Order: sequence, then structure tokens, then C-alpha cells
Amino acid sequence: MKNKLLPTKFSGVYDEVYAGFWIRVAAKILDFIIMLPIIGLFLYIDGLSKSAYFYAVVPNILFGIFFEVCLVKFYGGTPGKLIMGIKIIQKNGDDVDWRAACYRYSVEFFIAILAVYVMILTLNMIDDSTYVSMGFMARNQFLATINPIPMKRQSWVNGLWVITGLIVLVSNARKRSTHDFIAGTVIVKSVFMDKIKETGNNSTTDEVE
Repeated sequence: MKNKLLPTKFSGVYDEVYAGFWIRVAAKILDFIIMLPIIGLFLYIDGLSKSAYFYAVVPNILFGIFFEVCLVKFYGGTPGKLIMGIKIIQKNGDDVDWRAACYRYSVEFFIAILAVYVMILTLNMIDDSTYVSMGFMARNQFLATINPIPMKRQSWVNGLWVITGLIVLVSNARKRSTHDFIAGTVIVKSVFMDKIKETGNNSTTDEVE
């Protein structure tokens, strides 16, 4: 089944099987709400000092990998997706493996590393007393002014990735975003998993993307 592609329509199913834009947005919002305590903790630690920010970098990155790779591999999605009743699977109907989970997060991981790199460069341009003297919003505005070009470019990269993903998502029948094409995955409504497995097992021909 490795080279098979699930059909756009399933026999006997009249509802939409693939998860569209709004249900995925709702899942993202739920993920954000669920992660708020962790986000708040990291923001608090980051604000203590420059050293605290540096020490928090690795745990922050590891948490991102756990949330976006490990949970996808073991459960087929993040908590928000599971609550919304959608699941990430491979394009042939198989469960996500480590390779697909890692590929799916690869670009976002690169963007996260880029953001950390730019932030470290920027933090090295100020002393610790200046850093801790400002609140969260004031500090971010100040950092953006002392190292504007790298900060803007990093923001542009992130924005371009999001916009590209949205365009790709609404431009194909299976509602696959950019990272889905990179990883060979689709997001489907969990209620149809039995039908999807049945269709995948009976599939004998390849289908054009």
C-alpha cells in the first residue's frame, strides 16, 4: 500500500471525509488553549534573564518535538485535533510512522531553529540589566528595533510558510497542506476511519495527486 493514494470520494459516504480549513483552525485554537500553561511558563522563564532564556531553549524545542512529532506518531494528532475528531494518517490510509511525523514537522522545526538563532544574535546585542528591566511587550519591541533586518526576515519566512500552507490547503481535493505533501499525509475525520481502512486495504491502483 505504500504507493497508493486514498480516493477523493468514498463509496457510500456522502459527507466530506477530509478535514477542511475551519475544523483545522478550531483544532489549532484548542491546541493553543491547552498549551497556554506551558507557554506561560516558558515566557515567565524567558523574562527572568538572558541566561534563563538560553537555558530554556532546549526544553522549548524538545516540547515542540513532543507535541508535533511524538503525539502525531502515537495518537495521530495533537490534543486539539483529537478533540475535534480529526486524525493525521498517511495518504494510503496507514497510521503515521516516525518518518512521516518527522517530515511533517521538518519545516516548522527549521523555522523554530531560525527564530531561536535570530533571537540569540539579538540578545547578545544588549546587557542583562536592560533585558530584565522591560516587560514582555516592551522588550519584544525593543529587540525588533536593535536588530530589525534578521527579525523581519524571520517573520517573513514564518508568514510565507503559513500563507503557502493555506493556499495549498484550499487548492486540492484532499485538503492537504504543504507539510502534508512533504510527509505524504492527509487529515481525515476520525468517524470515517473504518471506511478509510477498508478502502485502503482494497486499493489496487495508484491515483494521481
